[in-house]
This record gives sequence, C-alpha cells and structure tokens, in this order.
Amino acid sequence: MTLILSCFKSTVLLWFFALVACGNQGREPGPKSVAPAEHLSAPDTPVTTAANRTDRYFPLLRGKRVAVVANQTSVLFTASQPVHLVDTLMASGIEVTKVFAPEHGFRGQADAGEKVTDGMDDKTGLPIVSLYGKNRKPSPKHLEDVDVLLFDIQDVGVRFYTYIATLQLVMEAAADAGLPVIVLDRPNPNAHYVDGPTMEAAHTGFLGLTQIPLVYGMTIGEYALMINGEGWLEGGEKADLNVVPLDHWDHDTIYSLPIRPSPNLPNDTSIHLYPSLGLFEGTNVNAGRGTEFQFQRYGASFLDSTQYEFTYVPRPNFGSKTPKEEGKKCYGKDLSNIPRMNEVSLKWLMDAYQNTADKSSFFLTSGFTKHAGTELLQKQIEAGLSEAEIKAGWQEDLERFKKIRAKYLLYTPL
Repeated sequence: MTLILSCFKSTVLLWFFALVACGNQGREPGPKSVAPAEHLSAPDTPVTTAANRTDRYFPLLRGKRVAVVANQTSVLFTASQPVHLVDTLMASGIEVTKVFAPEHGFRGQADAGEKVTDGMDDKTGLPIVSLYGKNRKPSPKHLEDVDVLLFDIQDVGVRFYTYIATLQLVMEAAADAGLPVIVLDRPNPNAHYVDGPTMEAAHTGFLGLTQIPLVYGMTIGEYALMINGEGWLEGGEKADLNVVPLDHWDHDTIYSLPIRPSPNLPNDTSIHLYPSLGLFEGTNVNAGRGTEFQFQRYGASFLDSTQYEFTYVPRPNFGSKTPKEEGKKCYGKDLSNIPRMNEVSLKWLMDAYQNTADKSSFFLTSGFTKHAGTELLQKQIEAGLSEAEIKAGWQEDLERFKKIRAKYLLYTPL
C-alpha cells in the first residue's frame, strides 16, 4: 500500500509539471516540447541515471539515517512513470530523516531568487530544510540525526545555475561533520563544450563559488570530484565522497530533460540558450520570463522599435511573479528555433545593448558582474569590442581549466 501511494504522489507531481509546461500550447508557435520520460534517448543507447542504479547505493544506505538533497528532478524512471527518489527510498525501508531543498524548493515551484523557507512536505510528512533562505549550508544541528547525505539534483552545466553551489556547500558540511556524501550523477545537457568567461576570485559568490568558466562541460558528479580533488572546500578539507555514475552516456550524447530543472527552463531550447541568455539576468532587459518561452527570447519596451519585428508582453506566471517589463510591449527577438548551441554567444546581448535607449542603465549594478564572473566583459561591450575580440581573451583561461577538468571526467571526453 505504501508503494502504491508513493507512486501515486509522484504521478500527481509529474502531471502538475506537464500541465504547467503545456497549458498555453496553441496560443503561439514555439519550440519542441520536452521529451517525455520514456523517450530520454535513442532506443539503441538508453541512458541510465545513477538514481536508477539502486544496486550501487542502496547497500550504502540501509541501516543508516539518510538526509536527501533533492528537488522535483530527483526521480527514478520506471516503465510506467517516474517515481520520486524520496518515495522510492521510503518504500524500500530506508530511513529518510529530512530533505534539504535548493533554490526553487523541493517541489521546484519558487521563483528564481525567491527565498525558500523551512517546512514540511505535505506528500511525505518529512521535514524540509531550505538551503536557499537564511541557510545556504547545512548546520551541525541539521546533521545531528544524519549518518549519510544523498545528493540527487539535475544540473544544466552553467556556473550561475545555483545547484552546483549548493552541492559544494553540502560537501563542506559533510566534511565538517565527518559524514559521507553520495552524489547520484545525471546527464548535463550542456556537457558537450567548455566556453565563456572564467569566474575571478574577487567576484565569487553563490552564482559561482569557484574559478571555473561559465560553461564547464562536466556532469554534477564529475564536478563534485573536481571540488574534492582540487581542494576547493573551505579550509582545503576533503569530503568522504562517493559518485554513482551514469550508464550509456558520454559528453556528446544528446539528452532531453523529461522534467524542467527549474520553473523557467521549460524545454531543450531554453536549456541550450541559457548560458547565453542567462547573462541578461544582469541587465534591465527581459529574457522571456513572464511568458511561456523563457530564455528563448529577449526584449524590452525601451529597445529601438525600428530594429525589431518581434514583440511580446511579459505577464506574471508560473515561476515569475514580477517579470521585468511586466505588462509592457517589448521589442526584441524570438530565438525559439535556434538549434542546439555549441558555444556561448554574446551577439544577442550586444545587440540589445546597441539598441537600448539609455546605455548607462543597461547593466545592473553588480548584478551583471556576478553573472559574468568578471567586470571586464561589461567594459568590453561598452567599449565596442567585437564578439571575436572578447572571446579571444577567454582562451588562455579555458585551456588551463580543460587540463584540470580532464583529471575528473568519468565518461568519454570531448
């Protein structure tokens, strides 16, 4: 009976996300929808996520008190429908004491940057401890009733996507407490390239705790190994780390996420454009929030209307209660048919800057630097450098990073 109820709960959750993602289909043309769970990859190369490899980690959890770091993407794929990891653990007799929730919350419904509060999960009765509120790192008190930490969150391979910062702080807490941490690996849909400006030490924070490029080309499991191996935990500590690997996947595998990893990444197109359009988060230009095409378009009411045929109006919706330019007619570009990206593009950011009415207010104070990881990129755009000139300056840092990265790759390298 417990297993039936657990499956039912997870099915209801997936129905909810499907309805949210598809609720406005037919109102305006857009990109291909996210692949359903049963079509994760080509039949001859079925990807097996680490969560599904229960023989690899269940023995490490039995008889232990387990804290799970998870969100709505933390599922096992079954023949009928995805089942949440927490439901699976509890139905299997494994003692789960609590859930740690990242940005957007355990069920993935909070806006970007919105404070996530502690509470209790209505579906399981488990206490939820937020790692995106007053605490970013589990405290010693949080870990008093824990024997092992289990981390399973879908990443998209972009430095300012905060799940990797949560991973690093969880590893630090585990090392501080002398607890083992198990990372269940998942595919990175942007793992096929490395590109973008490298985070500078002076600007590290929750949008980038380490000096890595904007797109780092690693799974979250590989990145955990790098954090540990390079001594990036506070005080140079090492976590007792166990990464459960994927099966039938490499860095060139095209993988469609069956569940949106956060409210404003609804499909493949948005995920592939996110490294480039995510830089708009540090400007006063809207990047699709408040529409059904988040990170697949950009625009603003103050852009030169003579330069754009495409217009749209952002309005509050799931994942964006107060979008930029709310209720205003935005002039911009629709990128919903852009093919899979193999690099970080600056052309759309530079286009918007050139066509903005007041260039002095385009870059938000400190916000753009936090996303770019450097003050230099803003200065280069303001000075009128070309994209080729700007990207040429990234190459030395990228080559240095690739040499470090190579030591931690678990799958066929690029």
